[in-house]
Amino acid sequence: MKASDIVRSLRGHDAGGLFFILDIDGAYVVLADGSRRRVEAPKRKKRKHVAFVASSDARAAGKIRAGEKVTNNEVRRALADFVAASRQQGERPRGRRGAKEESTWRKTT
Repeated sequence: MKASDIVRSLRGHDAGGLFFILDIDGAYVVLADGSRRRVEAPKRKKRKHVAFVASSDARAAGKIRAGEKVTNNEVRRALADFVAASRQQGERPRGRRGAKEESTWRKTT
């Protein structure tokens, strides 16, 4: 994983969400999605709690790699474009609501 990659959160209240890596700080990554986690207040999360999804060639990713300031709108748009492209290719990117592979809840009667 490197700065500007798209990752999916595996743990926490944001599990299943897609994020851009803004920076890497040792065992931690600094994440933003432009809406819930804004660029001004990014999420610091352990590397083991995120999964690599894709490298991005979006304009926002280029700015992150170059160390330039990126806006929340650019991050949101790049993630939305990635999701739309994934859906066109027949993949189904899992969002926040469908994050778990299988339900752990069982009906008891």
